[in-house]
Amino acid sequence: MKDDHSKEFKKHPLSLQIDLSKFTLASDEEKRNLDVMREPSSFWRDGFRNFRKNRMAMVSLIALFAIIIAIVILPAVIPYKYGETIRINGQRDQTVSNLYPMKWSEKEQEYIDNGGKLFPHIMGTDQLGRDYFIRVVVGTRISLIVGFFASLIVLVIGLLYGSVSGFLGGKVDLVMMRIVDVIYSLPDTLMIILLSFVLKETIGKQIQGTIFARMGTGMLSMFIVFGLLYWVSMARLIRGQILSIKENEFVLAANAVGSSKSRVIRKHILPNCISVIIISTALQIPSAIFTESFLSFLGLGVAVPMPSLGSLASEAREGIQIYPFKLIFPAVMISLIVLTLNLIGDGLRDAFDPKLRK
Repeated sequence: MKDDHSKEFKKHPLSLQIDLSKFTLASDEEKRNLDVMREPSSFWRDGFRNFRKNRMAMVSLIALFAIIIAIVILPAVIPYKYGETIRINGQRDQTVSNLYPMKWSEKEQEYIDNGGKLFPHIMGTDQLGRDYFIRVVVGTRISLIVGFFASLIVLVIGLLYGSVSGFLGGKVDLVMMRIVDVIYSLPDTLMIILLSFVLKETIGKQIQGTIFARMGTGMLSMFIVFGLLYWVSMARLIRGQILSIKENEFVLAANAVGSSKSRVIRKHILPNCISVIIISTALQIPSAIFTESFLSFLGLGVAVPMPSLGSLASEAREGIQIYPFKLIFPAVMISLIVLTLNLIGDGLRDAFDPKLRK
């Protein structure tokens, strides 16, 4: 029987039969390793997991949250107002102008010596005797609000325009893209300057006493230019994504069952572009903040006495040799905000962009 058994499993030289004698049984440890499977995941879970692994992006996100919490809480804690001069016992202090950080004026020191308590001037005061720390905090709030709101305008207009152009295609896409090319060639800074002067002459008196008067015609012109010009890059990006996605099988299947064009865009195409949209919006925010700071530095930003980081830096030019700290504080805040937002945007791109994911 033994010889018959060996002859039964003898392999022919030209046979493709597997030689079982070359295989060994798996050990218990190897079997346990095979049982360990990767937990079910999704696109968003994988993306955020990769984002958390990016240390620079996480540190930047924590720093951004700390800045947002500070600009929300500190104005309610600090007793000074950004547009009011410092007063002692209800009377204006004439000696409180241009104080260095953590210094007191003569009247303030006299008030403290008599047993009074005052909140310190952490960043000193400006030339009009206003606390500089609260002005930097409020200026940071204004700059962030402008950046997020301008990015929202760019996102909405660019998303709608790019979606329609990319999905319809053909002559419609050709005409819409030529309009984008024309808009892209317009000088944005010059448009803001011209609009600022035009709005000041036309609606300057009509908006007196409203929230628009507090913003200023320069800020209004900037938002208008963002709505007119700055969305073209977003529209081009969305159009390119939709052109590559709309030929996929799931889009063809949706069209075959009779889904409307708006439903196909909302339910099938845009969800597959959402990562690119988030990344582009995150990178647009620091660009908008830098634009607002640049325009405020030129005197085309928010109306006085409302501060922004750019207007504070512009005011600091006059006494830069004597009071350099007035320029350092807003410049550091602008750099910090733009740096953190850029690093967060880069982290989102590395985490969610399929072409960059390992």
